[in-house]
Amino acid sequence: MKNIALALQGAQMLFVAFGALVLMPLLTGLDTNVALFTAGIGTLIFQLITKRQIPIFLASSFAFIAPIMYGVQTWGIPSTMGGLMAAGAVYLILASLVKVRGDGFIKRLLPPVVVGPVIMVIGLGLAPVAVNMAMGKGGDGTLVIVDQNIALIISLAALLTTIGIAIFAKGVFRLMPILAGIVVGYGLSLSFGIVDFTPVAQASWLAIPNFIAPELNWHAIAFMIPVAIAPAVEHIGDILAISNVTGKDYLKKPGLHRTLAGDGVATIAASAFGGPPNTTYSEITGAITLTKAFNPVIMTYTAIIAIILAFVGKLGALMQTIPVPVMGGIMCLLFGSIAAVGLNSLIKNQVDLTEPRNLCIVGVTLVFGIGGMALGIGSFSLSGISLCGIVAITMNLLLPMPKEAE
Repeated sequence: MKNIALALQGAQMLFVAFGALVLMPLLTGLDTNVALFTAGIGTLIFQLITKRQIPIFLASSFAFIAPIMYGVQTWGIPSTMGGLMAAGAVYLILASLVKVRGDGFIKRLLPPVVVGPVIMVIGLGLAPVAVNMAMGKGGDGTLVIVDQNIALIISLAALLTTIGIAIFAKGVFRLMPILAGIVVGYGLSLSFGIVDFTPVAQASWLAIPNFIAPELNWHAIAFMIPVAIAPAVEHIGDILAISNVTGKDYLKKPGLHRTLAGDGVATIAASAFGGPPNTTYSEITGAITLTKAFNPVIMTYTAIIAIILAFVGKLGALMQTIPVPVMGGIMCLLFGSIAAVGLNSLIKNQVDLTEPRNLCIVGVTLVFGIGGMALGIGSFSLSGISLCGIVAITMNLLLPMPKEAE
């Protein structure tokens, strides 16, 4: 009976995470069933490395949405996966440095003045794509997929539902705003007759997910490595959050080096199968806060259920029928929220933007990242998030600190 109760709690946790878990692959063109499989595998790997001490679930990382969309469009999925494996390796390097030097060096290398604007670029870089999709167009705005008037009704309904649930819902329902937005948007899409169920009818009930092997592409690797900055910092915040909820200091036991390594190996494993990189889910932390379900074994069941669902072919096909305006409406909030997290990082840490040094770092990072600056030699070039991440770190290391801060 105890195992059944734990399994039911695990299923509930997956339901909480489901909307965000499948949204990421839907936006980036990856396979939702692969994302379910790699979320389960990644969580089990994380539990193995952290000695199953932390009640947390790992799944699709939103911080990588913009880079993956760019990578898939520029180099294709296999090369993008190779780049994501390199990003996962960054976690392992950070974990090794934390093990040797302690976690203080991360704060020196990646202070809020660096992390804040980089996260803002990740959020705002694809704002035009969100708006185009909300208006029923393709991401680049050239292809009209759904009539604009119908698309706006659907996208605004999905957006408003997501906002409403996030703000006004109570209990566990408040943790599922994305899922609620998808349900309402999908329902409206059905009423307008723009949903095509042909893929669902053609799909089999049981099917092996569409695994994709990664390829080595130095352009994709150079692009993805700096992207790991933001989710690595986000990871530390998530571990602190779950520590506060459970009353245990996971930064000390099992240790930040183990949690970073677990996240990194989980991301490498996910990319090896063609899935999105993994990250610790704050939605699950919220659910644990409500339910007081602190037993890490629950997350083992969540992972196992996710792996089982990954082999239900019709589930993945059903996810693919969600129309573009539904995704676009939710993306308008999602990308803006990511940017707001970066802004909040600057505010919460009281970064003084009247100080010329801070203003230079933030200003150049934002313009380079959002404006599309590209620097390179020959066929090798850096642009967007990768460039602004490197620029922000370099400027922070080279520019002299103000005298009062020394």
